[in-house]
Amino acid sequence: MNRSARAFWLRSPGHGELRDVTLAEPAADEVLVRALYSGVSRGTETLVFRGGVPDSQHAVMRAPFQEGDFPGPVKYGYLSVGVVEQGPAELTGRTVFCLYPHQSRYVVPVSAVTVVPERVPAARAVLAGTVETAVNALWDARPLIGDRIAVVGGGMVGCAVTALLARFPGVRLQLVDADPARAETAEALGVDFAAPADALGDCDLVVHASATEAGLTRALQLLAPEGTVVELSWYGDRSVALPLGEAFHSRRLTVRSSQVGTVSPAARAGRTYADRMALALDLLADPALDALITGESAFEELPSVMPRLASGAIPALCHRVRYPETGLT
Repeated sequence: MNRSARAFWLRSPGHGELRDVTLAEPAADEVLVRALYSGVSRGTETLVFRGGVPDSQHAVMRAPFQEGDFPGPVKYGYLSVGVVEQGPAELTGRTVFCLYPHQSRYVVPVSAVTVVPERVPAARAVLAGTVETAVNALWDARPLIGDRIAVVGGGMVGCAVTALLARFPGVRLQLVDADPARAETAEALGVDFAAPADALGDCDLVVHASATEAGLTRALQLLAPEGTVVELSWYGDRSVALPLGEAFHSRRLTVRSSQVGTVSPAARAGRTYADRMALALDLLADPALDALITGESAFEELPSVMPRLASGAIPALCHRVRYPETGLT
């Protein structure tokens, strides 16, 4: 077995590097995975990259196979797709998704990987973690047939939620974003687009994912009486002011948080994390979701690419990382 690998580490806020790794021999209940692609979840990972995780959230924000601690050095990430090179016969040679950081090869328990359905391309499967977040958000939101819905914030998570809501029958749906370039994404997903000032109001449900104070304020303004905002944004170490005066109480509005770390209690009893991930991968058979992948670079370029993603110099929803065929650089 080739036991060499390379991993991307955040050395200190704003500075990343590739490090050599020597892998252990997989145990009987483990698999060796050679990475094909990983995805940069621009919102969360760039917040980590700039050192913006509050002290109080260091434990909550740990990724499943994170090494090191915030603010750094830390190995962080959770969107990896690869091929099982060694493990049980039923998994060897299969394409799998794993909540693993950016690394060319890795050894994990069998229970940590989910087989990617054959109808889902490996290059699209990097979106599984994001679509899983969207599934959980919609379990929390409980949209109904005929609802008037807006998704405020056309980032990676907001667009994933929009893509799933586009399948709901009879809904009035708009993707709302201050960036006019998101109109192209909305068109690819088959939904209407609006700038914040032009968005349709009287909404039964607004899913907010812009991670801005202005976006959350606008989300509340778009609600019909007794409407609900489901808050998906992660603000890190930033404080946010909310307009809870004026007509907030008289209109009986609701703001509800949603977070993927817990399976929504609104899901059918007994649904597990594995069930939710399997569902997300199944939903990725829809080629419309390719619109969420807006850039790609080689793994060896990640130390120079990540600062540009964090600064916005590379505008991206999901940025895909491509690994060499050998899994090495």
